[in-house]
Amino acid sequence: MKNSLILLVIIVNLILLSCNEKPWVPGTPLEREKVKIGVIHITDPFSETSGYSYAHQMGIEKMKHNLGLKDSQILYRVNVDGQEPMFTEGRIMELIDQGANIIMATSWGYMDACEKLAQAYPSVVFAHASGNKYNDANFTNYFGRVYQARYLSGIVAGAKTETNKIGFVAAWGTSNSEVTGGLNAFAMGVEKVNPQAEIIVRVTHSWFDPMGEAMAARALIAAGCDVIAQHCDSAAPQIEAQRAGVWSIGYNTDMSADAPDAVLTSVLWHWGAYYTPFVQSIIDGTFTPQPWFGSIKDGIIDLAPLSKNINLEPDVSRILEEERQRIESGSFNVFNGILQTNDGRAIGREGGIFSDDEIRNNINWYYRNITVIR
Repeated sequence: MKNSLILLVIIVNLILLSCNEKPWVPGTPLEREKVKIGVIHITDPFSETSGYSYAHQMGIEKMKHNLGLKDSQILYRVNVDGQEPMFTEGRIMELIDQGANIIMATSWGYMDACEKLAQAYPSVVFAHASGNKYNDANFTNYFGRVYQARYLSGIVAGAKTETNKIGFVAAWGTSNSEVTGGLNAFAMGVEKVNPQAEIIVRVTHSWFDPMGEAMAARALIAAGCDVIAQHCDSAAPQIEAQRAGVWSIGYNTDMSADAPDAVLTSVLWHWGAYYTPFVQSIIDGTFTPQPWFGSIKDGIIDLAPLSKNINLEPDVSRILEEERQRIESGSFNVFNGILQTNDGRAIGREGGIFSDDEIRNNINWYYRNITVIR
């Protein structure tokens, strides 16, 4: 009886100690050993060798290596398309129930779920890729100036086309500034070296739809496009370009492995450039929910090496390098001055530079050399 009483007292004391323990507060140091990261992916990067989720996962692996984290400190939920908020919330809550104190939500569709759950779980940091929502405590967003690399890839495409028709498979239309902004920058890069070229766009209305992306690429090739670019998640447009014997520009990862005879270059994401300092800031206690918008200079985006088959004219190679240097130096940010839309409007102002907010959230128009087909 006495032993039972002692055991009961110990249990009660443990419970009281547990109740008195203050939860960790984002912005204060977190022991490295206590870091537990929950990652939510739109597809399954562990069964892929290229594409959007795969690029994010490579960034997670880079961060894990850089910070010396164990495999057990990172949890995953995959194939969460973000179209059903309740389902997304449930997957994130599962990660939190397993002890995650950091949530990395890698796709646009997770934004509202993160906003809601950040209020319910103040001792969890939520970081959302590509969105525009955040709070002043534990919810931030992150992305990169992908339009900078898109612009450079447009120079490559404009120099290589012979039909002066360049196809672009777009996940979304003008309702999504991320897609449209990158597309417009690509179109401006094309125009830089080839004012006669036209960019023909087919919208799939999905971030990840390999069949729809393949069909869109086929339609663009049938329309006479001899270079196919994309803002969508799979390598299907690249594969279709190779099958048709035309050129292509990959996205997210170096897609030359998927279509070695077609890919001229790829617009790359190096997500580790954000993930490593982000998690380190949480460990150090210096985390703030200030949104992050990285650049080529920051190393989060880049162009893959040009194909050996490309044979650019010397003048084009010079322009490509000069434009890259202008972007890296900060003297040129692509969305500068007055820009003409394809419906006859003038956007911007003479000598002005578009703000980050406008680029991220308000590019709801197409540049003048763009045509959309259905």
